[in-house]
Amino acid sequence: MIDQSRLWDAQAAAEYDTPGEGMFAPEVLGPTVDLLAELAAGGPALELAIGTGRVAIPLREAGVPVTGIELSEPMIARLREKADAASIPVVAGDMATAAAGEGFSLVCLVFNTISNLLTQEEQVACFRNAARHLAPGGCFVVELWVPQLRSLAPGHGGTVEVSEPGYLLVDTYDVLAQQVVSHHLRFDPAVDGARGARLGRTPHRYIWPSELDLMAQLAGFTRESRWAGWDRSEFTADSRSHVTVYRLTGGTP
Repeated sequence: MIDQSRLWDAQAAAEYDTPGEGMFAPEVLGPTVDLLAELAAGGPALELAIGTGRVAIPLREAGVPVTGIELSEPMIARLREKADAASIPVVAGDMATAAAGEGFSLVCLVFNTISNLLTQEEQVACFRNAARHLAPGGCFVVELWVPQLRSLAPGHGGTVEVSEPGYLLVDTYDVLAQQVVSHHLRFDPAVDGARGARLGRTPHRYIWPSELDLMAQLAGFTRESRWAGWDRSEFTADSRSHVTVYRLTGGTP
């Protein structure tokens, strides 16, 4: 079993934040925070895998009380540079098992993070843990990518997902085990050759939308909405990711 806390080490935490760009761009964060605040409906929110506070901090600024669960101590330390424990409490632990209280109106798990749990059993446990934290009728929101197996050429086990100056992302698949490894190559495009290039790898267990819905059902949820993004655009067969809202309707298993 891979120790996920070692993947998200001090270097990863130091390089995670990109203020105003990428995941931190206003056009990305704005719709995310708006939708989560609406679903919280005036109640408190719990963010699983809260990281450095990319979503939690602006959500707290929008008036939603936020608590977090996070496995990586360096990520928590980075969050603490921006928000203290009084404003955003964080429990250090595994999002599939750690407890942070009860009675939340909203639990959220953003940016594909449920796929960091590398077995189906752990992913199901994460849904059940979300249910344990929610008040009756509360929401669990999951943002997740759609496996791009249609992009695999016959006889090839990988796809180039991003190719831009200074960064290359290649995903390699084990379709029998439902595993994918993302290979992140970062380099200075002004330097010839591979000098100074850094390679990082992150493993995932990919989940089909229908499988995710079954995990939700096992934990007492029903699916309320599914969109292609935080802007609530239509989810189609060509969508590369989705934002799904589950409502807690049954007792916690």
